[in-house]
Amino acid sequence: MSFDNSVLVESLDQEGRGVAHADGKVIFIEGALTGETVGYSSYRKKPSFELAQVTQIYKPSSMRVQPRCRHFGVCGGCSMQHLDAGAQVSVKQRILEDSLWHIGKVRAETILPSIYGQAWGYRERARLSVKHVFKKGKTLVGFHEKRSSYVADMQHCEILAPKIAGLLPLLAELIGGLSIRERLPQIEVAVGEHGDALVLRVMDTPSSADEAALRAFADKNEVQFWLQSKGPDTAVPFHPLDAPQLSYSLPEFDITMPFAPTEFTQVNSAINRMMVSRAMRLMDPQPGERIADMFCGLGNFTLPIARSGAQVLGIEGSAALVARAKQNAAFNGLSGNTEFTAMNLFEMTEAEFVGLGKFDKLLIDPPRDGAIELVKSLVGEHAPQRIVYVSCNPATLARDAQVLVQVNGYTLKSAGVLNMFPHTSHVESIAVFVKQ
Repeated sequence: MSFDNSVLVESLDQEGRGVAHADGKVIFIEGALTGETVGYSSYRKKPSFELAQVTQIYKPSSMRVQPRCRHFGVCGGCSMQHLDAGAQVSVKQRILEDSLWHIGKVRAETILPSIYGQAWGYRERARLSVKHVFKKGKTLVGFHEKRSSYVADMQHCEILAPKIAGLLPLLAELIGGLSIRERLPQIEVAVGEHGDALVLRVMDTPSSADEAALRAFADKNEVQFWLQSKGPDTAVPFHPLDAPQLSYSLPEFDITMPFAPTEFTQVNSAINRMMVSRAMRLMDPQPGERIADMFCGLGNFTLPIARSGAQVLGIEGSAALVARAKQNAAFNGLSGNTEFTAMNLFEMTEAEFVGLGKFDKLLIDPPRDGAIELVKSLVGEHAPQRIVYVSCNPATLARDAQVLVQVNGYTLKSAGVLNMFPHTSHVESIAVFVKQ
């Protein structure tokens, strides 16, 4: 059987696009799955590759499913809803292994079982865009459309926490009635265990009528509004002022983590608990050991490590997050064996690392850019025996792993994925390096 302008999809790339070859070029096809024969339409052509959208599926994959969200394909929030949820985890595991080998030239001795949880309604952190569209006579609240600066016209979201998802049309209606509707470009969502916060980015002062409308909405829908006039540190509570402090918990370690809505926390608290639990088992912290938590944030790993009785130094670039981490250590009765300091880990040198003193073990949890300067500094007798590396970008993990293994003499003992972001192409993973 032959199909005009059809290709066989060979694999999926890191963005969840099908990868095929035609006329000597690589074709990246949105909406196509491994093993499918598809027709496609290119929207960007380069000498060696094309970016395309699937137009026809001649032979569907057995892993193809009907997307649950009515906005899938328009909204840019998810890219993999057409792939079975279990298969998504397998794809991410393969992406991790391929990245480690093709970029880092390393292989893990053991592949850890994948960690995954509920596939829907998991997202407790989000940045929603807001746009008042005069031509439509309405205000839009949602994620950006795929490959576009336009805001998707969303009535619901299947991956947002259900309560927040249900508020999308009500928020659009609320903001459409405000005097500052054209000066309110963003809403940051932060869901805690005892309350939900919505941070409105306001570029003008709300009128008294606006304030009354916001208070009424907050009371009726049991959310707390914060107002942010400039950067994240300008966010202040607006209503209700007696709202419960946002927090999440790590029950296995008897830890409660208060946080402000603009401070970084993981989007998926259920997977975060499993991730922390696995990290602690892989690290095996012992009383009397000295351990560093690099990119410690508000103490997500630092405090569970401290609970073991080890001495822990948490290092973070943001002085505000360091202050929060110290508060959280005190809140959980862990000030005695924790210490925190602000430091730019992206510019770490060997001399600076040695200056911190000797560590038995290290936890590294960097942003997408990875931790290349830090890993370069882990040489000689000051290099810790064991490193647990939590990554949100397989490419930078692989690059850093190459330095650790091929330059610094570590062995990559194990690695595996955590499906922190179901239905998206984000790959969260954890790896363990041991000094030979």
